[in-house]
Amino acid sequence: MTTAAIIVAAGRGTRAGGEEPKQWQTIAGCRVIDRTVGTFAGLKELDHIVLVLHPDDLDRYPASDRIPVVTGGETRMQSVRNGLEFLADAGIDHVLIHDVARCCTKSGHILSVLHALQNGPKKAVAPALPVTDALWRGVEGRVTGTQDRTGLYRAQTPQGFDFNTILAAHQAHSGTASDDVEVALAAGIEVHILPGDEDNLKITTAEDFMRAEKILENQMDIRVGSGYDVHRFGPGDHVVLCGVVIPFERGLQGHSDADVGLHALTDAIYGALAEGDIGRHFPPSDPQWKGAESHIFLRHAVDLAHVKGYVISNLDITLICEQPKVTPHAEAMILALSSVTGLAPDRISVKATTTERLGFTGRAEGIAAQATATLVRT
Repeated sequence: MTTAAIIVAAGRGTRAGGEEPKQWQTIAGCRVIDRTVGTFAGLKELDHIVLVLHPDDLDRYPASDRIPVVTGGETRMQSVRNGLEFLADAGIDHVLIHDVARCCTKSGHILSVLHALQNGPKKAVAPALPVTDALWRGVEGRVTGTQDRTGLYRAQTPQGFDFNTILAAHQAHSGTASDDVEVALAAGIEVHILPGDEDNLKITTAEDFMRAEKILENQMDIRVGSGYDVHRFGPGDHVVLCGVVIPFERGLQGHSDADVGLHALTDAIYGALAEGDIGRHFPPSDPQWKGAESHIFLRHAVDLAHVKGYVISNLDITLICEQPKVTPHAEAMILALSSVTGLAPDRISVKATTTERLGFTGRAEGIAAQATATLVRT
């Protein structure tokens, strides 16, 4: 069976406060969207993952083969439909639809929804929690009546469906809907209720960020990796450092473009993942990598982190050299790294130092770089 997940992240989330939509805000060191996508990306049981973004946000999350990005619509229902139609020709059997604001969702909870679809004739399943509090009706701050809570549930996501069934339901639905279960019910589809999870919080208000942060503190798997690389000077008229071309009287020698900064950063991410170094993934004996631009290596490491369910919290690199001067180019380097990795610039540090003319860097024979990467999985 072929499975997919659609993560809906096109809303504006104004009730959560802040200067930007809630999915782009930071919680416990990572953006909400990175936490949610990272959890789904770490599940090998999912063959496809589609991220649906607002048109204004398309450049804020780098699309990849593993996680393509689709433009959302004016409503949540239209955004889900866009995601479903993007997958229409991919031969999908089952699809999970999830709200990006539920960044505390556990991997096991996602799999329980998927397994309920795969192990039986059900066309639609959704997690929910029974309402246990007393319910009131009220007008203008006064209680006007009570409401029987028997048979009432608080809906959660991901909600799971037979793909062709929910696609047809969305394409036939002409009204509005609060979630995909409502669309399914309007099409006459029987939806089975699965046990929900109290920690599967949907961030809606500013106070929810604090509650979610406490939940995530108990779920985090934090890893730190370090990288170190050296390249010697040789003939040339420029060097490439952290993706930025800097005119210089010599060049760095290497099998690829010899970007010592990107190599150290790449190895730091691989190290945090216990995935060896660049040489394991891009052997220097392979001629196809001769002269390759090093952003290819870094992007591979970032994608591998996402596949394993990690988000990169921050990157820190120190370039060690007497010449050329790095500081005037540091801001451009940070922006270049942000473009490759998808991290916000304020999560990337680029700095430089000398060795007071000691050693090979002090003699201006080459450049060294050391880097640290912090990865988080929830």
